[in-house]
Amino acid sequence: MSERPLRADAQRNRARLLDVAVIAFADAPEVTLDAIAKHAGVGIGTLYRHFPTREALIEEVYRTELARLCDAVPDLLAADPPDRALRVWMDRFIDYMTTKRGLADALKMVIAAGGTPFAHSRERLVQAVGDLLNAGDLDTAGSGALRADVAPSTC
Repeated sequence: MSERPLRADAQRNRARLLDVAVIAFADAPEVTLDAIAKHAGVGIGTLYRHFPTREALIEEVYRTELARLCDAVPDLLAADPPDRALRVWMDRFIDYMTTKRGLADALKMVIAAGGTPFAHSRERLVQAVGDLLNAGDLDTAGSGALRADVAPSTC
C-alpha cells in the first residue's frame, strides 16, 4: 500500500515546520516542539502528524537542508557559467555547514536514539560537486576556469 500524497495545506504546514525548526534547533537545541509549532503557526498535533518524534523532526531538518543545497546545482548551472555556479554553491555550502554546526547537539540526540542522519550525506555532496566540476569539463567556452583533473571525492 502506498502513501497518499499530502494535501497542499499539509505540504505548506510541513515546510513551515521545517523552516522554523532549522532556525530553532540551530539557535537552541533544547527548544520545545510546542514552541516550534507555535512559531510555525500550527498546532502541536500537526507537528506530531508530520514528525512523530523530536528525533524525526531533527533528522528531517538535516536532510532537507542537505537536499536544498544539493538540489540547487542544476539551477545554478542554468543561471551561471560553471566556475561562477561552483563559487555560489560553495557559499551556500558554507551556510549549510554553519547550520549543521548549530544542529550538532540536536543531531547527537538523533544518533543516540539510533537514527542515521548522515547515511547519504557524502554521496549527495560528492554528486553535487561532481556535477559542478563536470559542467566545467563540458564548458564550450573553454575558459579553463575549473581544473579538469580534480575529482569530486577529493574535494
